[in-house]
Amino acid sequence: MFPYRDENQTQHPAVITWIIIALNALMWIFIQGAGSNFALAKSVCELGLIPGELTLSVPAGTRFPMGGNLVCLTDPGMQVTNVFTSMFLHGSWLHILGNMWFLWIFGNNIEDSMGHLRFVAFYLICGVTAAMAQVIANPASTIPMVGASGAISGVMGGYLILYPRVKVYAIIFLGFFLTSIALPAWLMLGYWFLIQIFSGMVSFGQEGGGVAFWAHAGGFIAGVVLIKLFTRPDYLEAHRRHHWRPRRLMFE
Repeated sequence: MFPYRDENQTQHPAVITWIIIALNALMWIFIQGAGSNFALAKSVCELGLIPGELTLSVPAGTRFPMGGNLVCLTDPGMQVTNVFTSMFLHGSWLHILGNMWFLWIFGNNIEDSMGHLRFVAFYLICGVTAAMAQVIANPASTIPMVGASGAISGVMGGYLILYPRVKVYAIIFLGFFLTSIALPAWLMLGYWFLIQIFSGMVSFGQEGGGVAFWAHAGGFIAGVVLIKLFTRPDYLEAHRRHHWRPRRLMFE
């Protein structure tokens, strides 16, 4: 199930959402070499979040493979800044394109409900909470975490609370066939959240690359809990009036 649009109009330009997308794109191109092997491995090793490094449960200088002949060494200290830098890194073209698409679908409406600066704080707090959830799930892991999906999960959690009945259109893959379906946000996002919880439980404690399910779940819960603290009632009311105002019929 892949969402491609919603029926939720915005009243103000989603400036911060676009800036976040641009920052992720710039990091991907200029820091990660658009996915070239060495640049990608180097960026993930140096700027990705390694749980065992953050919790100091893995000694400095621990070696772990990064694919091919590349090896990463853990650094001394907690590397706290990597909690933030990892939120702007990705592991592949599919990874960044998927994340940025989800951010655009759901982020512009959340930004519209709280304003630009509040959205920055909300996004970063959800991202940090998501990272901490994954660290708690596997505190000694040496696998670097990268991606904006934890923060975007918080945006999706906030969307569920503010706009549960808004229709979201999604593409569904049925074998070799594609079809489109419109679902209320509460059903689509609730289903997505349950998938993260189930997958996280299945993979709990396992060491291996893949999807940080607990980061997704932690970010989503953070968004659900925090959204009302960041939303501006006047902005939200104006957004809803703008969305639901009657449309004039025009004839030629």
